[in-house]
Amino acid sequence: MKKLKVVGLNFDHMHMGDLLRKCREHPGVEIAGICDDDPARMQAAIANLQIPSARVFTDPHRCLEATEPDFVILCPATARHAEYVELVAPYRVHMLVEKPFAATLRDADRMIAAAKRAKRLLAINWPLRWYPSHVTAHRLLREGRIGALQEVHYYDGNRGPLWHTAGKIETTPTAAMKRKSWFYEARQGGGSLLDYLGYGTTLGTWYHDGRRPIDVTAVVDRPPGLEVDEHSVTIARYSTGLSKFETRWGTFTDPWTNQPQPKCGFVLKAEGGTISSYDYEPTVRVQTHACPRGEDIAVDELKPPFQDPIQYFIHCINGGLPVEGPLSPTTARIGQQIVDSAARSARLRKTVGLVE
Repeated sequence: MKKLKVVGLNFDHMHMGDLLRKCREHPGVEIAGICDDDPARMQAAIANLQIPSARVFTDPHRCLEATEPDFVILCPATARHAEYVELVAPYRVHMLVEKPFAATLRDADRMIAAAKRAKRLLAINWPLRWYPSHVTAHRLLREGRIGALQEVHYYDGNRGPLWHTAGKIETTPTAAMKRKSWFYEARQGGGSLLDYLGYGTTLGTWYHDGRRPIDVTAVVDRPPGLEVDEHSVTIARYSTGLSKFETRWGTFTDPWTNQPQPKCGFVLKAEGGTISSYDYEPTVRVQTHACPRGEDIAVDELKPPFQDPIQYFIHCINGGLPVEGPLSPTTARIGQQIVDSAARSARLRKTVGLVE
């Protein structure tokens, strides 16, 4: 089968380097071009992936016209997701947007509408979707291992977005770096709530099988001198009970090196048991009435095309298949509704109904 041509547009988010590396490793993909208005931000990808200068651009329109890609990877600042999808969609290419979905539900709906007009696929990549532990937890839940789900408990984050670059290469941030980074600008969609809450609420919606909460209560902690929060706690009330989603920039350690306490990941509580599923861990722990002490179960081995977002998106494109699960705009939109509701609740300091 002919290789699909991909373009990487905007390097605001460090995950662009990781996604392009997965494209380079995929036998069915050719990196046709990369583009950012700041050439310096592309240098690491150029060097690591040996991208020729003829495929490097600083103007997105020129890039899209010259390369005629089959799909585009978008990694702009959260507040610019809708802008970039609306820029790309008229070129009639499929679009993979790195998390989070958008800064607001209105922007998310703009993105959905633009993809629909272009009759092309739109996927929102949530890296937690590809962790074997969380996939295994979903399988066990769907198989009825612990009965009907009642509660989702989520805690996740890292030391902060400036403590690492693409490939999880460690850095040491300074106060000056925070002042210059879009992650710490409110108008750019910065803050731990917008960065990490969508993970929990979108995968939480996946676990809840598409169920929406009734109302939402959230509080945030914004350290002195910062425009955005570094810690948030959101309570979503469902017909089945309360679910909790907590985000944190400032964990004691990064979960990909050493799991902090509290551990990053999910705990699912159901009528007939519980499942704990933590980031990067080789087992999930399951409690049932038959085994109330709990047992550790080895995580599933993920197989192609369900090992990473590039494999999966190409599978959907080549097969003419809809995007499903957490990457689908339908599921991610519910996650965004909860995020918008949480932001509103924190701003008003009261419980709010689900934003529509």
